[in-house]
Amino acid sequence: MPTLDLSEYGINAETVLRNANPARLYEEAVRLDPTAAITDSGALTIRSGKKTGRSPADKRIVRNPESEDDIWWGPINMGIDDHTFHINRERAQDYLNTRKRIYVTDGFAGWDPEHRLKVRIIASRPYHALFMHNMLIRPSQEELDNFGEPDFVIYNSGEFPANRRTEHMSSKTSVDLSFENQEMVILGTQYAGEMKKGIFTVMHYLMPKRNVLSMHCSANEGEDGDVSLFFGLSGTGKTTLSADPNRKLIGDDEHCWSDTGVFNIEGGCYAKAIGLSPEDEPEIYNAIQYGTILENVVYDEETRKVDYDDTSITVNTRASYPLEYIDNAKIPAVGDHPDNIIFLTYDAFGVMPPVSKLTPEQAMYHFISGYTAKVAGTEMGVDEPQATFSACFGAAFLVWPPAKYAEMLAEKIRKHDAEVWLVNTGITGGPYGTGKRVPLKYTRAMIDAIHDGSLLETSKVTEPVFGLDVPEQCPGVPDDLLMPRETWDDPAAYDEQAEELVRLFNEHFEQYEDMASSEILEAGPQLQMA
Repeated sequence: MPTLDLSEYGINAETVLRNANPARLYEEAVRLDPTAAITDSGALTIRSGKKTGRSPADKRIVRNPESEDDIWWGPINMGIDDHTFHINRERAQDYLNTRKRIYVTDGFAGWDPEHRLKVRIIASRPYHALFMHNMLIRPSQEELDNFGEPDFVIYNSGEFPANRRTEHMSSKTSVDLSFENQEMVILGTQYAGEMKKGIFTVMHYLMPKRNVLSMHCSANEGEDGDVSLFFGLSGTGKTTLSADPNRKLIGDDEHCWSDTGVFNIEGGCYAKAIGLSPEDEPEIYNAIQYGTILENVVYDEETRKVDYDDTSITVNTRASYPLEYIDNAKIPAVGDHPDNIIFLTYDAFGVMPPVSKLTPEQAMYHFISGYTAKVAGTEMGVDEPQATFSACFGAAFLVWPPAKYAEMLAEKIRKHDAEVWLVNTGITGGPYGTGKRVPLKYTRAMIDAIHDGSLLETSKVTEPVFGLDVPEQCPGVPDDLLMPRETWDDPAAYDEQAEELVRLFNEHFEQYEDMASSEILEAGPQLQMA
């Protein structure tokens, strides 16, 4: 098995395992990690420690004159100085030097060879190496032999805490990025998703500099080569709805749109496992096999059968598996320019229609707004859905100001004549706690009708809250579900909730009024406030 000299990274471990295969990493995990076990499906189950979700409040980016003017500084991108970054990097290196075994994973981010990055992960847990083996694009032996110097390096010392007395630290967790050093340091969190989203953040910065739009979305392709993009935060249905047995999966979470079409950033999928069943999500369920990592799930000690409904550890249970574990995955994971763009939102108010057609101006308004709800468990401290706004349906990962991505999306929509839809996978019949989530079978039927063109052709009526064009019929969906006010027992209560949601939209969009055109501003909510 290939080894690697890490002295140039300040690391002199006794044993360095480079790109170990899954069987070896299984052995290492089960032998060395008391939380590791093999389930009845062949998947490796393991725990991520105290942190079972991302820690966005602990993410930092180095302020440097070369990139400082590009970055959207604020609560999403908080700055540190280069000196502090090097203190944390040395702390990570010191910890790695106490480990007898180091795991290195080299791979690619981006399926388009013209735009892909070479990424190196240096970690102390075999679990993290296997996770990135799944999530990066795996190099061939020839590519590995000629890998050379990486474009980006992640030091994962998540078992070791940051020193909270260090300047700019807010806790014992710190996730630090330096675009100039081309490095990332992880301290105080073993949640594997930090590595995945760290690479996405890097792509979110670098790709727009090349006039390539980076997007927090899933993508699939029909038999005729038609491509659909699904935007939305975790829990809104990106992974579930893009894993369609009748369409090829390009990817479930992170993509780029270049002059030649779309390409997946990742080599794997990172699906939520809560409530997973072979009936509702057969493609994902069948991907839970040898080589898959199950994070923080509960299983029977005797039978090794996983209980996907048990949330006693966290509701943010996850499955990481290679893209090819989906039967109809498209490899290489690239596609043509999109025909349909679908914004997914989880509306906890029960106000937004389950599906609606957007004008180009409405598309920009809702893309910039990014309304959804934080779903329980996706982030530390979130225990139930909370109404929120996330610019570009992924504000936590943006580096440039939202207008940069919105302008690039608008340009590509116009150039390639893409249709844009807003699909609410959230609550209907009342607010959260009273209403019910839109049944998955109905959401799937709406997506099918978008793909076969029938929803584009059907007659539509304009709803009065947001001025959205709502289809009057959709095959396989009850007519009375399509107009949300009709699903409430108390229409007056709906009107009250609608007014509250409009108020939140208007208040949130005030920060973008200076950069938005009059056409985009007029595409916002149409309900006149009392």
